[in-house]
Amino acid sequence: MNEFIKIDHEKIEDNPFKLIGKDWMLLTAGTKEDFNTMTASWGGFGFLWNKPICHIYVRPQRFTYNFTEKYDCFTLSFFNEKYREALKICGSKSGRDIDKVKETGLTPLETENENVYFEEARLVIECRKIYHQDINPEYFLDDSIKSNYPNNDYHRMYIGEVINTLRKEKV
Repeated sequence: MNEFIKIDHEKIEDNPFKLIGKDWMLLTAGTKEDFNTMTASWGGFGFLWNKPICHIYVRPQRFTYNFTEKYDCFTLSFFNEKYREALKICGSKSGRDIDKVKETGLTPLETENENVYFEEARLVIECRKIYHQDINPEYFLDDSIKSNYPNNDYHRMYIGEVINTLRKEKV
């Protein structure tokens, strides 16, 4: 049986560039009764304002945006490669149109703070929102960035303080 154990965020051994950019993650916000999740591959980890943080990006038209705005916390769930198809579904279909849990077979669980993550994940990072800002194209210093926004649908950046880190352990 696999169970999650709480670890210090400094014990994360994964390469963050691979973890986010190649492996992808599920960004989830809400309660077990009212949540949505989406696949994301933009973000990062660091240390800011004397806190361990992550930063994520959500476009306003994404269904998950409403949940990220409404709730104080979010989780980032990371999976093994065998869940790639589930991540593809969560990134290409909207929770407005389908039940992502039913479509993917993923099993929602709750953290001790009642935030949603998934039993099938191997690593979970729980964050409390501490800042947000809309991306403003006026501040792009590299014109090539504009190609990511052909519809001028700029992301909102959220900075979250890492409040819990869970890793799956075999027991």
